[in-house]
Amino acid sequence: MSEDPEGAAPRAGKAKRPLWIAVAGLLLGAVALWGSSRLVWFAEFRDGGVRGTVLYTETGSQRAVALIPLALLALAGTAGLVATGGWPRRVLGVVLAVAGIAAVWIGVVGGAFTGFADGLPVAQMLGARGLAILGGILVTAGGLAAIKGAGRMPRLGAKYSAPGAKKRAAKDPETELWEALTDGEDPTAAR
Repeated sequence: MSEDPEGAAPRAGKAKRPLWIAVAGLLLGAVALWGSSRLVWFAEFRDGGVRGTVLYTETGSQRAVALIPLALLALAGTAGLVATGGWPRRVLGVVLAVAGIAAVWIGVVGGAFTGFADGLPVAQMLGARGLAILGGILVTAGGLAAIKGAGRMPRLGAKYSAPGAKKRAAKDPETELWEALTDGEDPTAAR
């Protein structure tokens, strides 16, 4: 059996790909949620007394207060996704997927998509909701990618784990006896 050093490099690159896809999805989702919180979500004309009729607006951070915390959760989840591995990464992926679904829910529920009065910033209101939905979808996709690829994705610091730990776990007893002889030790003295 010969090892293919050229084939090993593409496999290592493929193992890193799901991690960077999930990280990019989470970062883009966080930016989309934050951007949506800055845009106008609600607008109406109100009687301003002496000033006459005035345009009253509320941004996403005023109308849907969960947008910024969800964006921060996606941002923190990015760091957690890079730093963890195994089942903690899967748990984090579930939390992020649920947060993304919540962001989509916020973007869809509670607002009108038709029947606006003339002069309202309709494009901005619809764009803000669409951006929240897009951000939620990206965060959900990043969370699902973390769940699916948790075992294959590289982990922070895994490259620097103790080399002796891998060797001890992978060897069979006969190999240990021969290596003890190679090191100049008597393998039968301890038995």
